[in-house]
Amino acid sequence: MLAVPLPFVVSLMLCVLAGSLWLQRRRSTPLACWFLLMCAATTAVVGLRWTLDWAVFRTMQPIFASIIPVAAWWIFSKASSSRKPSWRHAVVPVAVTVGSLTYPLWLPPLDIIITGQYVAYGVMLWCAANDAEHPPENVRLSDWQWAIQSKRVAGVMLLFSALIDGAMTVDFMLTDGKHALWILSLGHGLMLPILALAVICISMNMADDSAIERTDSSSADVLLEAISLPEGSLAEQQEVMARTESVLCEQMLYLDSNLTLARLARKAGIPARQISTAVNKLTQQNISQWVNQFRIEHAKTLLKQTDDPITQIYMDSGFQTKSNFHREFSRITGMTPSAYRTQSKVND
Repeated sequence: MLAVPLPFVVSLMLCVLAGSLWLQRRRSTPLACWFLLMCAATTAVVGLRWTLDWAVFRTMQPIFASIIPVAAWWIFSKASSSRKPSWRHAVVPVAVTVGSLTYPLWLPPLDIIITGQYVAYGVMLWCAANDAEHPPENVRLSDWQWAIQSKRVAGVMLLFSALIDGAMTVDFMLTDGKHALWILSLGHGLMLPILALAVICISMNMADDSAIERTDSSSADVLLEAISLPEGSLAEQQEVMARTESVLCEQMLYLDSNLTLARLARKAGIPARQISTAVNKLTQQNISQWVNQFRIEHAKTLLKQTDDPITQIYMDSGFQTKSNFHREFSRITGMTPSAYRTQSKVND
């Protein structure tokens, strides 16, 4: 009997989480709050459909299910680029809605369509997480690792949902759906909360550039300023790298903990993809690791010249968290900040 109320428990949990997030971070995570409420509604519909078996819930379930992967993709796309996703992503939800509302006038294979949709979006999110050519432009550079991991988790959860649908199909073939409620309840009890947490993570790591954009308006006007060199050539990449580094150092942008690739592109007047490609090709690092080198150099100076606590130093150097600062400091210098400070004093 535990499986019967489980969808409602999960739904209530997601509603409480959405309310808490709205009260604490309504300005930075509105999309995540709406996504949580959508997941809560979907889970509740699943529970009602298999508990009461009313026609209205049988109609609503595939519609809600088809919206989830599109909504997740749209939120992750917003973190990766300022461009709006294509209208083509609405094709499957619209088709499923039409098919559900016109049932039983005709019998479209909604289960197969939705399963294929989850597989497709799961694979796309996983591939996007590993695509160095299209990095997350609107995520704080210090939080790139979390953003990429969140995208991978979301992709895996969508694939897991497709696996649930496959298990449901097998159960109906072998036992006439005897275990369907257990499979669906336990599956959604795992998949939707974890997917929601991945969306929350990516939303919290996105910088709020609404105020920054007003101060960067002069830079935005020259964003697409052409570089008079063959596109993709070594000379062009070196020019892009030099201009970006000049802006980064002259304006000390690396000390801004909310710095994103999109903002750096606006300041440099160069498209974000060109900057990312140039850094990848010339340094074999991503843009986050490259910027962190400047932050670590600043931190090294503070460790040698001041007695400030390490907590203050990592904040003054543009890092969001102490763990990220320690990881990057060890990666670049081969020692911890404390060990570096001790060694500097010994050498002096």
